Amino acid sequence: MHQERLTLRQAWARSPGPENGRQAAILAIKGFCMGAADIIPGVSGGTIAFITGIYDQLVDAIHSFDTAFLRRLLRFNLPGVLEHAHLKFLFFLLSGIALAIVGMARVMHFMLSQHPVEIWSLFFGLIAASIYIVGKRIERLNTANLLLCALGALGSYLLVGMIPVATPETLWFVFLCGSIAICAMILPGISGAFILLMLGKYEYITRTLKNPFLMENMEIILVFLAGAGLGIIVFSRLLHYLLHRWHAATVSVLTGFMVGALRKVWPWKEVLESAVIRGKVHVLREQNVLPDLGGELVSALCLMIAGMLVVLALDRLSNGKSC
Repeated sequence: MHQERLTLRQAWARSPGPENGRQAAILAIKGFCMGAADIIPGVSGGTIAFITGIYDQLVDAIHSFDTAFLRRLLRFNLPGVLEHAHLKFLFFLLSGIALAIVGMARVMHFMLSQHPVEIWSLFFGLIAASIYIVGKRIERLNTANLLLCALGALGSYLLVGMIPVATPETLWFVFLCGSIAICAMILPGISGAFILLMLGKYEYITRTLKNPFLMENMEIILVFLAGAGLGIIVFSRLLHYLLHRWHAATVSVLTGFMVGALRKVWPWKEVLESAVIRGKVHVLREQNVLPDLGGELVSALCLMIAGMLVVLALDRLSNGKSC
């Protein structure tokens, strides 16, 4: 077999991806921008991939992990694996994404703990504008699609109400979160961080990323990545099929899903029940309340508007328009 005679270096060189150091650096920078976007709920890494012109390459890279890849892997045909899969492209892209996520996690965790109303207001604005962006992709705004959107919104609203504020911190749930959140990365308009917010694990995951080399944190991160690996291979194909087979219906449900989930990111909440776990106060149950009039409300509304403008500007860029 020709592939068997290739050396690992030759196979790596023939793998789709950057062909020189400059291209590799640019791809890593694009990955960094995607990672920074993915850790902010409401800003999608998929949108950044569109803007930077690598979305099609990203989808092709994900789909390169197919049955042919698996056959070569099971035969321990490492040169064949390197040549077939887009590992060179993914290596530099994921390096940039990982650097951004680890670097931004500390900032986001600090902001959530010290300035919760302000940061949730920004998130609310980001997601509200993302609803508009995703909703524009519904091809036909007919009765059926409006009904699907309403059902998605109702289901999501009820779902986030049933999900407790403190979800399990067991490894199986972390695995599940990773497998679901990763699918949002390839969807323009919906972020993985938004999914983690819905599942009540955004702050938990960003907290572990603050110190990724601690043994207990490393275990959590590896389990999360294992779930992400499964999700990107299995769920992304299902999502890809639904978007191609029933595009308008799928986007309608996704739009409604985001509308209902705004309940989760409403900035003003009242704690109904809390408990001290491992020396820290954890909120177990809370409810949304109306804000008090004052300076905090003005600053929160300004941050909401700022979040909306960021997403709208990114959408204009992705469509080749000037901001």
